[in-house]
Amino acid sequence: MTEPGSGIDAAIEGELRLLDPLVRTEPALVAGLLHPEFLEFGASGRRFDRDAIIESLAQEGAQTSAKPITASQLRGTQLAPDLVHLTFVTEYNGRRAHRSSLWRLTGDAWQLYFHQGTPFSADESSDGSSGSS
Repeated sequence: MTEPGSGIDAAIEGELRLLDPLVRTEPALVAGLLHPEFLEFGASGRRFDRDAIIESLAQEGAQTSAKPITASQLRGTQLAPDLVHLTFVTEYNGRRAHRSSLWRLTGDAWQLYFHQGTPFSADESSDGSSGSS
């Protein structure tokens, strides 16, 4: 049986690994973290399946010497024994995005099943509160 919080902890760990530049450039490492049916709606507006995101991350890593992606405000909810929903904010080269991920327990490993990124500007609140009444 899964301990309370362990799914959330595993999903957060997996998400942070996927943001690690050393992991992103290694297709085998990325593949191990992605569910076979993985789907992403990126902050760019593009749709990625598992193979496309593995290829995209490998190319990005080969071309980029930019600052690493930072994540903040990570929050998780265990929706079922084998399903965790994460939300967080990323910043990369001055661009910010709200992120939402679904992680599924597949066998004995947590894998990213779905991911969506939505860009927002620095002057917008990242916590959902409005700046005025």
